[in-house]
Amino acid sequence: MSILPIDSLRSTPPASWQPLTGPIIIGRDVLELLSSSMYVDPMAIYREYVQNAADAIDDARKAGLLGGEANGRVTIDIDATARSIKIRDNGVGVPSAEFEQRLVAFGGSQKRGQGQRGFRGVGRLAGLGYCQELTFRTRAAGEKVVAELSWNCRKLKSAVRGSESNGLLEDLVRTAASVRSGPAFDEPAHFFEVELKGLVRHRNDQLLNPEAVAFYLAQVAPVPFSETFRFGTDIRAALRTDITLGTLDIYVTGIEGPLRRPHSDEFAVRQREADRFQTIDQIVVKGLDGGTAALGWIAHHGYTGAIPAAAGFKGLRVRCGDLQIGDDRLFEEIFLEPRFNAWTVGEIHVIDARIIPNGRRDHFEQNGHFQNLLSQLAPVGREISKRCRASSIQRNRTRDLFLQLDRASDNLAVVRQNAIKKTERQRLIVEVGNSIPVLEKRALTLAMSEEQRQLAKRKLTTLKRLVSRTKGAMGKESRLSVLPAAEQRTVEKVLALIYECAPNRTAARLLVDRLLTRLPRLPGMRSSEIPGD
Repeated sequence: MSILPIDSLRSTPPASWQPLTGPIIIGRDVLELLSSSMYVDPMAIYREYVQNAADAIDDARKAGLLGGEANGRVTIDIDATARSIKIRDNGVGVPSAEFEQRLVAFGGSQKRGQGQRGFRGVGRLAGLGYCQELTFRTRAAGEKVVAELSWNCRKLKSAVRGSESNGLLEDLVRTAASVRSGPAFDEPAHFFEVELKGLVRHRNDQLLNPEAVAFYLAQVAPVPFSETFRFGTDIRAALRTDITLGTLDIYVTGIEGPLRRPHSDEFAVRQREADRFQTIDQIVVKGLDGGTAALGWIAHHGYTGAIPAAAGFKGLRVRCGDLQIGDDRLFEEIFLEPRFNAWTVGEIHVIDARIIPNGRRDHFEQNGHFQNLLSQLAPVGREISKRCRASSIQRNRTRDLFLQLDRASDNLAVVRQNAIKKTERQRLIVEVGNSIPVLEKRALTLAMSEEQRQLAKRKLTTLKRLVSRTKGAMGKESRLSVLPAAEQRTVEKVLALIYECAPNRTAARLLVDRLLTRLPRLPGMRSSEIPGD
């Protein structure tokens, strides 16, 4: 056998390319990849079916089946006892003549290029991995029949895991899916319905938890802002020319009224501390060709800390077709510190069709248009990060102010105990007196809430009064004078050590109070003058 040199191989012209002539095999495992493997978060099935409902409702509105500004309607019936879910919309429905072909087409959606939310033709498969039976049911406007297609998910999973090596996708579908139609009776004139039976248990059974489902959909679905969020109207007006916001009324079993976005004017930051939205900034992101790639908004507040996840709106989020893509952490990288994303409230609405959500809709396809979006949002992230840092510095300074006010108050309480050396008591009074003007000036310059400002004012007023009273009581006999001179000096040293070694002044003072109650009273001493009484 002769071996040709590498150089001669490189110089040999390649044969002309020829078209493939062998069979193209699409195996059964593709279906698992497009269903349970695609949607790892079970809650995503609600997003996918609501997304399809929103597109169908848009089509119904275009066809004149829904009046004017009427919101579309989606009902989600959850039966935890029967372990079933039924999702129905009042969209345009699917004509019976097209029903089977459209429902078993994989990656063959008619929506691509139509400006709709879904366009890959796989979202309807989301439920296959989470139930025992998945049924689609529909009636198109003007038709008198209801068409149904049902997947036997147990048979499907058994076939996918079988030992046949040459199983084809088409054979698998014919094995697991069946179709039928019948006359319409009391069904709506046009609708589409998804029914999942025999839900599997997953993640604390969230799929069958109405509160969890409502909380999830209120964040990700195209529903209107709550009436308790006064800036909702301003946001809608600012985006109206390019984006239609919140057109669905979604009703979930056991949840009062249609779902609304979770934003409200006031929100909790931490226990017993609230913050309020103050202003709204609009964001315009230019595309690589100079057109508008995205619009958005930032709701500014006091930036007093990370917003709790329970609020339902923390983080800078992104939406396409007013449907959330990914979660609240998708834009963390644009902030100087990722943690500042959790202090942020805002949304980016993508307009440019070249910024494309990935198949799972948990992120975007990585291309130049998406990278341009990130680049233009970076200054927004830096500005918010600066606000967060400035607020953090102010809070630390405010916290330090109140710590010093409390320390001054504790020092005067130590003096009033009348148990340490007179020279030390005099030093503490002078120290507190000298600190009051400094603390007053600091209280005036710090950016505090009105409640904090009034509290600081009351504390300063109390300190001034106590300094005056304490100075007047300096001539009183020491509380330890009831002891022999030698014992008095020993106790003074012990008390000094307590104040020196205790973890804080307050703890030391309370301990000394308890010790002093064991001493005899001074002649003429009232009960109110005895520490701890």
